[in-house]
Amino acid sequence: MTKKWNSTALGMLTLVGSLSLSNFAFAQEVTLTSSDGTVNMTGDFVDFRDNAYIIATALGELRVSASRVNCEGAACPELGGGEVDITIAGSDTVGLGLMPLLLEGYAGSIDAAADLVNTGNGDDIVAELIGDQGFGEDLASILVTSSGSSDGFAKLLERQTDISMSSRRIQPAEARALRNDGAGNMVNPAQEHIIAVDSLVLVTNPANPIDSLTTQQVQQIYNGQITNWSQVGGPDLAITVVSRPEGSGTRDVFEDRIFGDANTSDAPGTIVAESNGDVSQIVNQTEGAVGYVGYAFQRGANALSIVNECGISMQPNAFSARTEEYALQRRLYLYTREDTASDKTRDFVTYATSDEADSLIGKAGFIGFAVDRREQPLDGDRARALLNQDVDAYEGGFMRQMLAQMADFDRLSTTFRFRTGSAQLDERGLIDKQRLIEYLETQPAGTELLMVGFTDDVGQFDGNLALSQQRAAQVANELRNSGGDRVADITVSSVGFGEIAPSGCNTSDEGRRINRRVEVWIKSPA
Repeated sequence: MTKKWNSTALGMLTLVGSLSLSNFAFAQEVTLTSSDGTVNMTGDFVDFRDNAYIIATALGELRVSASRVNCEGAACPELGGGEVDITIAGSDTVGLGLMPLLLEGYAGSIDAAADLVNTGNGDDIVAELIGDQGFGEDLASILVTSSGSSDGFAKLLERQTDISMSSRRIQPAEARALRNDGAGNMVNPAQEHIIAVDSLVLVTNPANPIDSLTTQQVQQIYNGQITNWSQVGGPDLAITVVSRPEGSGTRDVFEDRIFGDANTSDAPGTIVAESNGDVSQIVNQTEGAVGYVGYAFQRGANALSIVNECGISMQPNAFSARTEEYALQRRLYLYTREDTASDKTRDFVTYATSDEADSLIGKAGFIGFAVDRREQPLDGDRARALLNQDVDAYEGGFMRQMLAQMADFDRLSTTFRFRTGSAQLDERGLIDKQRLIEYLETQPAGTELLMVGFTDDVGQFDGNLALSQQRAAQVANELRNSGGDRVADITVSSVGFGEIAPSGCNTSDEGRRINRRVEVWIKSPA
């Protein structure tokens, strides 16, 4: 759909008249600021050329890209109007952290150049796509408005945006409202598009010596029971709690994974920051602060490990995020309506979910779906847990069998999970299956692939063992059938180990979900 944008909301694309210094009777001061705090300077406005502000300072004339900053002050230029072809609204995690690079990458994929401009309205940006690498026709204009996930769904319902960005999955009530409005089934892969994985990171000021907290300690800090770092082994320093607004997808994920079903309330004096960039800026400037941000927004803050109630230490690295075994990981989404999505909208979404976009996703600090491989060390936490002497001989036999196979196989980051109560792979699994087939095409003939099934601990051991074996065999068969000749030189087999080797705590729904999985192990030919 094509939409009008006004001078107040979108600015910077069409200038009215000449913007040289001669337009002003006197030089006037402006301030250029960015949401992440990396740009903050004041000077006399000189000109706006080639999507850059030029200001005069004590250091001379400085040129600052308009895509990086907002201009504040009476001398900031008056702006004209124009049209946009695609509107994108919602999560600031996606909008600020990922979308600028995706827009530039999409432009490159269609042999165009992307001219990105900060509109002067908060964190909004407009990308003008110009063909023939910037020398041709105008191909599209795309507006990105970054706020929160809930706002994106509201705008999609009100038909005020073409694409909704979200750092959480759509909620049932939101999906029903959109379906009733004719938008279609919002959890259908045609409307729900997973573009990346992100880990939420608990961060403190770089001067803080604390390097890990337990889940319970995080709860007590955020509800006000722990108020000084000395209570968790740190310095005698008051804790400043930084959080996000109600409705923020980042806050929803944090509270769900840290508090679960427990009631939450902000600690007295909690600072509510509007964006990930604001959180990291406050934490870096405040000695006793703690906050949570998306992985790409750490900006030099001190990242903490989190130890869950089962004693498992969780670190926000790319491999654990891809396997979805880090408790504070989340999927990042784009959502579209079935009834109004234009060809241009579909083309952009197709690019954003493609292999081609993976390198840009990584460059932005997020985690794409590329297949990663790592050894399974016999001196690691998992191997040590399999040597547990406090199990009976029957279960211990399966643990020793798993340990022996770990010695021969590496693990791939591809990890399959199923829809709740279903034998169908979930939406992430459908994506991963195709990525795995493409990865296997690059492997030498004679490579061995082992599908390894696991379950949660609900039920009897033998029943869980049989279920894990069935699920692993199912994934192996689906891979052979989907891959066909592309994986003909790969040996694919399966095994199941039931409830042993949990990756999460079986005491919560999320922990049990993490444990219900089929891992992919690989062995190269000798």
